[in-house]
Amino acid sequence: MATSSGLVYEVTLTIEDDIVSEFDAWLAQHVEEMLELPGFESANVFTIEKDQANKTRRVTHYHLESEDALEDYFSTYATTMRQSGIAHFGDKFSANRRVLRETEIVDGQISAVEFCRNCGTVMSGQYCGHCGQRSRSRLISLWQLINEAVGDLFELDSRLWRTLAPLLTKPGKLTRDYLEGRRVRFMPPFRTYLVLSIIFFVVVLFDPKSDFAVLFDPEAASPAEISVADTSAAQMVADEMREELIGELAADGTIPTELLPNLDQLSDTVEEDESAADAEESSTNCVIETEADEMPAWLGSRLTESRLKVLCERILVDDGKQLANNILDNIPAALIFLMPAIALVLKILYPLSRRFYVEHLLFVVHYHAFFFLFLILMTVFSKLVELLRVPELVVTLAMVAAAFYAPVYLYKAMRRVYVQGHWATTAKFVILNCTYIFGLILIFGVTVLIAVLSI
Repeated sequence: MATSSGLVYEVTLTIEDDIVSEFDAWLAQHVEEMLELPGFESANVFTIEKDQANKTRRVTHYHLESEDALEDYFSTYATTMRQSGIAHFGDKFSANRRVLRETEIVDGQISAVEFCRNCGTVMSGQYCGHCGQRSRSRLISLWQLINEAVGDLFELDSRLWRTLAPLLTKPGKLTRDYLEGRRVRFMPPFRTYLVLSIIFFVVVLFDPKSDFAVLFDPEAASPAEISVADTSAAQMVADEMREELIGELAADGTIPTELLPNLDQLSDTVEEDESAADAEESSTNCVIETEADEMPAWLGSRLTESRLKVLCERILVDDGKQLANNILDNIPAALIFLMPAIALVLKILYPLSRRFYVEHLLFVVHYHAFFFLFLILMTVFSKLVELLRVPELVVTLAMVAAAFYAPVYLYKAMRRVYVQGHWATTAKFVILNCTYIFGLILIFGVTVLIAVLSI
């Protein structure tokens, strides 16, 4: 027969095997002491069979008359009662505590008590109240594994999609909601920034015709490539004709056979001279003049004239593609260094806002996440424009609108988060933008330098 227990204070005790008997004797006495406290009406002690972790457990349910009695216990008696067990057994047992309301106990017994396999807390539903892990322990299916990996991308009600809309269209809303404690609906700020930065670089570097070249028809060779191929073929034919002619003249006796080695040597000399001339002509594109005295010592030792010439030639070999890839690879790290500096500027610009530095950093993280999302949309738009052959006027208007939207977004975000007037916000907006421009130039210069030295 089921009886309602009302308000229950539950204590789950995990005990080492060598103290079980002694612990049970102490627990019986401890329960009697607890029932002498005001508000404690009755108690039940349940013996739990060992689980897969081979742990011995005892669960005690204390029935209290009211919430006030429970609060009085926590504020007055809890520390003393807990110290009693520690004094007797030290670290040979552990205790997990929780409060149950309207719990049903069937015939004075707990049936099928289940413990979390991750943290050991007694389960009261599908998910652990302590760590959040689901109670089911069976192996998941392949579909569930895939769903956990990419589910947020395709579930319209996921935190990712609930974050992107306000991030793009409501400047400063995510930052303000986060600072005011409304956080569960949205993806955490740094995770949003990392996800969008990864997606951005995937979108930028993705080229279907290059990455999936096997699926496309091969492109026709350019006129320059055809010209080079024709020249090479003509040169091979000319060499064959020359050797055949020299052989016929030597066979007829027109050219003495003793002159043949000299002719071959002369031909080789001419070819070497032509190759040297070609190499000299190609190297004229990388004439480097440096003034090492004007550079720092650590930089001058790395950017010597010979080193710069080699770098220049490497860049020209692939038309700078490797350099561009190196720059893109270093941009995320560069922006991570820029964000704390911009947050420090905001801290200086708003000295009376009583906000911590990390709150300003949160604002900057959200703005950079927006900027990555904005760049993703612009990159996708540019690729669609090339594919659909959109009129240039439409493209120009879209680019102009986009160029104005980013700074307007920053201004409105500052207004919403810091709640200041138009004139004060405008002045700080100008200072912040100047700092941004200077920081981007500095960061970009360092990024290019690192990218060049990495070739």
